[in-house]
Parts: sequence; structure tokens; C-alpha cells
Amino acid sequence: MTDDRIEAPDPTAVRVALWRAMHVQIDAQPHVLEDEIGLKLVAPDEGWRQRPDMHPEGTRGYRASIVARARYVEDLAVEESARGVTQYVLLGGGLDTFAQRRLDIASRLQIFEVDQPAAQRWKRRRLTELGFGVPPSLHLVPVDFEAGESWWEELLSNGFDAGRAALVSSTGVSMYLTHEAIMAMLRNVAALPKGSTFAMTFLLPLELLPEEERPRHEAVYERARAAGTPFISFFTPDRIVELAREAGFAHARYVSTDDLAQRYFNGRADGLRPAVGEAFLVAGT
Repeated sequence: MTDDRIEAPDPTAVRVALWRAMHVQIDAQPHVLEDEIGLKLVAPDEGWRQRPDMHPEGTRGYRASIVARARYVEDLAVEESARGVTQYVLLGGGLDTFAQRRLDIASRLQIFEVDQPAAQRWKRRRLTELGFGVPPSLHLVPVDFEAGESWWEELLSNGFDAGRAALVSSTGVSMYLTHEAIMAMLRNVAALPKGSTFAMTFLLPLELLPEEERPRHEAVYERARAAGTPFISFFTPDRIVELAREAGFAHARYVSTDDLAQRYFNGRADGLRPAVGEAFLVAGT
């Protein structure tokens, strides 16, 4: 099927890239993640930091969550590469820049970024315009989810070897997927060889969040609905771990906001801390 949509990144991916850049530009050191390449890709208008969704104080917690989850997955990539894993898949690659920033690790990996065709064409063009290019080890895998295309089949047709272990990540995606689609994703990755790892963020049900935090999250959910991209999947930690084991993973664990805060934000003088609500499932074959 031909994708005739205008070449452009997803607005959510743009917001994530700008928040990552804001972390470097306005938050105190040490920075959890150093990434302004996404900002260069987007090349927003000069006044981008005056956008309502870029408010320095209003977005602190969400900005911290974005850099924490990116850093956590990148640390996993470093660890898995050191163990000899050579394939790294990003489901919903967006404006991720690991392949451009971490050449020391990326040079040892085959990296597969899965996203919508129009967004992939745009990213390929921008990487070329900025001089980064798209090396043979970076595979921009186009998948038209709206047309029902299988990300797994497209991954295989773009050089992914299902007979070798891999790190597969999915951040900021599961909340938009049905439970059936999430289970299919879990089963696909669980079928990979021993030594494979899956890291996926998921949203906690509203009732598990501190009462004082709920109105803010409800407002975010409403904006998502209004934009036509409602959040439809939420899981308790016990349930997501149970589903991973049902899918066939040998082991699975829950990584909470507190775990990320202790790992990356402990002792900060500015009090920067990730917002509650999104957590990680980390499962292995």
C-alpha cells in the first residue's frame, strides 16, 4: 500500500525530542541524558520553548520521565551489547537518536527502528540533510499500522534475524494499543532465542496513583482523547508481569518510577524527579 501522507514526524515524537533537549538546556547537571540531536532534526521555530507544552515548570515531571525511560533503555542496550547481543529493535522509534549519539555501542549493533512510513521517510531525509546519513547498521522499518501491516513481518523483511537474541524496546506505545495487540507483541518477542530482553513502558491505572496526582493525569488523558489518540490500555504491575509469563517469557519484573528516580535522580539539588504513572516491564527469554 502506498502511504501518501505528508512526510512528518508524529507530534508526540516531536514533543519527546524537544523535552529531551530542554533537559539539557534548562535542567541542572548532571543530565540524565544528553540529547539535542532530536532538536536539530525537528528544527522548530525560534520560539519553540514558549510553546504551552514546553512550560519549564509545568513539564518538569514529564520531562524527567522522558529522559529517565530513554536512559534506562540505553543502559540496557549497553549491557546487552556487552553480553554479545547484536540486535536492537525500537518499536515506535520516533525521533530516537541512540544510533547517532552512541556510536561506540551502535557500531556493534544492528538497530531496527519501527515506525509509520511517512515518519520514516521524513527521518531518513533529515538524517541525510544533517550529515548523519543512514548507515547499513541502521534499519528504518516502515510499518503502516493503520493499514493492518504486521510489524513483525516487516521487521523480518528488513533484515532482522529471529534466530538470534535481541533487545526489543517499546516506550510510550502500549497505552495506545489494545490488550490483544500487546499480547501479540509479547508472544512475538517471547519466541526469540534465549538471552533476548523486552523492555516496555506501560501506564498504571489511575486508582494506583497518589490522589493529588490524578487530576493532572486526567487532564493528559483528556487531551489525548481530544487529539484522537486515546489511552486505552492500563495495567497493574502484577498483571503485566503475569501477562509476560503467560506469553512465554522465562522471567519478568516491574521497574517502578521510584526505581528510576533512585537510579538517575537521587541526591539532585533541584529536586527533579520523574512523574508517576508510567513504569517498565522488563522480561527475558
